Amino acid sequence: MRCPFCAHAETKVVDSRVSESQDAIRRRRECLKCQQRFTTYERREEMPLMVVKRDGSTEPFDRGKLLRGLVVATAKRNVPTERLEALIDDIEGELHNTLRYEITARELGDMVLKFLKNLDRVAYIRFASVYKSFQDLDEFYQELRDIE
Repeated sequence: MRCPFCAHAETKVVDSRVSESQDAIRRRRECLKCQQRFTTYERREEMPLMVVKRDGSTEPFDRGKLLRGLVVATAKRNVPTERLEALIDDIEGELHNTLRYEITARELGDMVLKFLKNLDRVAYIRFASVYKSFQDLDEFYQELRDIE
């Protein structure tokens, strides 16, 4: 790490702790040449999540797009937006923990359904009806039977 004051290449770490936001390591460093102190932050390098669509094209994972779909599915239900945000955080966390940076739209939809099933069953059916493109009432009834 180069000193931002004198550009000397050798520094020592004086103090290390987790940042307030819990997403980085905060390090206080001291230059071995000029003795100036400065702070650095060490963060995990994150690759953007990519969604592989049914037609084979890819697009970046869009939290907003997923949130909009969940808001529609939970319309007039007693599900706070904070809980939906937490659900999306859980999905993203699960993907990052498996070190996957690409996911098919089908796998993503299945993950959303898995989390929604535990959150609100009516929202689950609403989301499933759009995601799975039910063609007739039999498919809809079968899905209703499957959530029991």
